[in-house]
Amino acid sequence: MNLVERLESYRAEEQKLSWEGTFADYFDMVISNPIIAQLSHARIFNMIEDAGVTERDDGTIDYAFFRDEIFGIEKSLQQIVEYFRSAAQRLEVRKRILLLMGPVGGGKSTIVTMLKRGLERYTRTDRGALYAIKGCPMHEEPLHLVPESIRSELMTDYGIYIEGELCPWCRFQLENAKRDENHPWSQPGKPFSGRHEDVPVMRVAFSEKHRLGIGTFTPSDPKSQDISELVGGIDLSTIGEVGTESDPRAYRFDGELNIANRGLVEFVEMLKTDERFLYVLLTLSQEQNIKTGRFSMIYADEVVISHTNEHEYLAFVGNKKSEALQDRIILVKVPYNLRVSDEVRIYQKLLKQSAIRDIHIAPGTLETAATFAVLSRLEESKKAGMTLMKKLKLYDGQAVEGFTQKDVRELQEEADREGMEGISPRYVINRLSAALVRDGVTCINAIDALRSLRDGLEQHTSISREEHERLLNLIAEARREYDEVAKREVQKAFVYSFEESARTLLNNYLDNVEAYCNKTKVIDPVTEEEMEPDERLMRSIEEQIGITENGKRQFREEILIRISSLARRGQTFDYKSHERLQEAIEKKLFADLRDVVKITTSTKTPDADQLRRINDVVDRLIREQGYCPVCANELLKYVGALLNR
Repeated sequence: MNLVERLESYRAEEQKLSWEGTFADYFDMVISNPIIAQLSHARIFNMIEDAGVTERDDGTIDYAFFRDEIFGIEKSLQQIVEYFRSAAQRLEVRKRILLLMGPVGGGKSTIVTMLKRGLERYTRTDRGALYAIKGCPMHEEPLHLVPESIRSELMTDYGIYIEGELCPWCRFQLENAKRDENHPWSQPGKPFSGRHEDVPVMRVAFSEKHRLGIGTFTPSDPKSQDISELVGGIDLSTIGEVGTESDPRAYRFDGELNIANRGLVEFVEMLKTDERFLYVLLTLSQEQNIKTGRFSMIYADEVVISHTNEHEYLAFVGNKKSEALQDRIILVKVPYNLRVSDEVRIYQKLLKQSAIRDIHIAPGTLETAATFAVLSRLEESKKAGMTLMKKLKLYDGQAVEGFTQKDVRELQEEADREGMEGISPRYVINRLSAALVRDGVTCINAIDALRSLRDGLEQHTSISREEHERLLNLIAEARREYDEVAKREVQKAFVYSFEESARTLLNNYLDNVEAYCNKTKVIDPVTEEEMEPDERLMRSIEEQIGITENGKRQFREEILIRISSLARRGQTFDYKSHERLQEAIEKKLFADLRDVVKITTSTKTPDADQLRRINDVVDRLIREQGYCPVCANELLKYVGALLNR
């Protein structure tokens, strides 16, 4: 789409948003499409659902609305959506405050921001279109003009549910204001008639910037912060004109709860707010009314969402005075992500938002930093043989010998606070940024990242001596894991055709396994002689992953069953079709290659053949595995040093 077409599309959209008509026009629209008059919780729920919902293989739900911004906290997102699902059905849960509780940098404010930005976009669409009484400071639902006596009839005949009453400003304009050309609802040259059906209605689009439908309240000094920030206040400049403070024209309906009517209000760190502000929330959450000093209750239909840390929440729960408010809160825990692959996506998202473009990040760098961060968030398990690293891999969907994905649920149930403490993504990004902006840096690798993470701990004043030692040990653990990855990367690059070598080794293994299990002979491909299965070959592969002599038959039969199962579905078995066999094949190839790699990478004065091989490996790392010349050569030096220890 070129610029002219984009401008035309923008003008067409703005024209739709500038629609104006009367209440009679609006009522006809609602009769044909009742969803126009949906309440705030329903609008947000439909906004999330309309973006797309799919169920993953592991049973978790993927909400497209959050997909590109929030990673690794599917359970929390599911609980949030369930809250809106119930509230959309007008169940009692909609009269509760949604409170997100979790560690700093865990994504709580990001979730709220996404809901706010999403509402701004959604109200500009046909599906999320929203209309209000023209001029109303609380962008009143026009259906509030319908008398109470006939609302039940509309529900029965058309399924149109109406809740709430006109705000004081609208009621004054309808019942008490003079019918002249100065009336805010008058047409040019035609005073307002006073008839409900002639009340002007306009389409509105929510905007936090313009304080329309989305409010944000941030606590400050309780001695200087005024309640009018929430519920509005008297406009002293108009008192002389209107004569009384109880006249709606003398009141500014510009508090965060006023302007958030029909939308969403965010309470930043709600539990740090002074008690008098929280009492206003009590009335709003339970009665859906705002109480001001000069008027009766003002109906408000809005989602109240807040976030806080665990320390503040525990103090709040321990305060007996807050029991009434506690009873009106729906708590959703938002822990840190516990999957390395999702942690990497968080870093990629944050780095993409930066201005850094010319510095290369070597493969494995973000994964290694993520490994350290996730390790810091995990709790030790009581399961025999379960280490933090094994737990990390299981959580990330990787195969771990002796355990299956069924163990994941038990591990999660065992550690109910897992993810509520540890290193935040914010800290990791800060330290990666420090490494990226050093003078002369054109590329950073995993060792650079770990070094920066380690150095940053010295500046982290809130870390105790014991925690400091624990984190240093986890950095060492992440480095050991990276060492194995680095060796595999280099060894893989040394094999001219790794896939072909793996395929050949696999076929030899499978020929012998089939003969062993079926008690037949193997045909030599050269001499065509019948031979006994090559036990030495099979064991050299199986021993790479710890298959014992007693367990070899079971493992081999398991392989044949997998081959048969795939064949029935018309699929071909290759060395990646069985995770443990893949690991064994790779380790066997790498073990056979180890001495070659060791000699070539550690030679200070390589001969012509070694130099050619090194150049070929560097070229392959760059071409096939995402390295640059700097980090490819650094990787070779590093692995050479490792292999010579």
